[in-house]
Amino acid sequence: MSPQSQPLKTRLKACAEDVAQKLERMLSEDPRGAEQYRPPRLLEAMRHGVLNGGKRIRPFLMIETARMLGYEHPGALRAACALECVHSYSLIHDDLPAMDDDALRRGKPTVHVAFDEATAILAGDSLLTMAFDIMADEKTHYKAEVRTELVRGLAQNAGIGGMAGGQSLDIASEGRSITEGEIRQLEQMKTGALLRFACEAGAMLAEANAKERAAVTRFGTIIGLAFQLADDLLDVTSTSAQLGKTAGKDQKAKKATLVSLHGIEATRAELNTLITEAESLLAPFGSQADTLTATARYIATRKN
Repeated sequence: MSPQSQPLKTRLKACAEDVAQKLERMLSEDPRGAEQYRPPRLLEAMRHGVLNGGKRIRPFLMIETARMLGYEHPGALRAACALECVHSYSLIHDDLPAMDDDALRRGKPTVHVAFDEATAILAGDSLLTMAFDIMADEKTHYKAEVRTELVRGLAQNAGIGGMAGGQSLDIASEGRSITEGEIRQLEQMKTGALLRFACEAGAMLAEANAKERAAVTRFGTIIGLAFQLADDLLDVTSTSAQLGKTAGKDQKAKKATLVSLHGIEATRAELNTLITEAESLLAPFGSQADTLTATARYIATRKN
């Protein structure tokens, strides 16, 4: 059976294992390049934060988008690992007492609980900077201009105008009434930015044409919206045991979400509309898009 014909869950699991194994090698004790020494406790905290399971949806989207566009190269896995480092750093910092103050992540103690707050901050910082080291390496792509575009895209989607900015808006929204437009803005930044970039980066790696890149970038935008809507639904319909993290956090923090604004059924209806658009965007790619199409459906219907 070719990888393309395997069930989605099999492909997701295989990709997650590939990413974990690659990150484990990257997070060895041996210094790289200009590095002088890797402090063991900090390294252990980084490993705790990034090697603790998870579906690796963002790496999967990047690798599968690149594959759909004809790019199958070990560099795609490296770029995907860089993206996962940024995502994991954001989770470590989001869980801190100054942010969401969470003790559980993927069913395990969060980094600041397993170690301490200072080490958790440094572990997040180190994963973030490591991501750019990986992305800028010539082993990620043989063309310097492609690597430059990947680095710039990751920086813009992770920073003030993307994920970090979205987290700032989210914190500022707690306990106060905000508009639907403001909710959508913060969610598109906090959650959607890296998911959109995952798809756009796949097109960058494949050096896709403008039409192809526009289609997969829009697909990534839709996936980001769908992922957040599904997350908001799970927060109000699932238990902590089912989620592997604390359930009901949004309600407890009095955060405004589209679920709290429109209700469960209307949110599910919007999810269905988004997935229909996602499928139409991928239709021109034929059977090569089957995996990404199945991924869109999975994101909308997942249980954790």
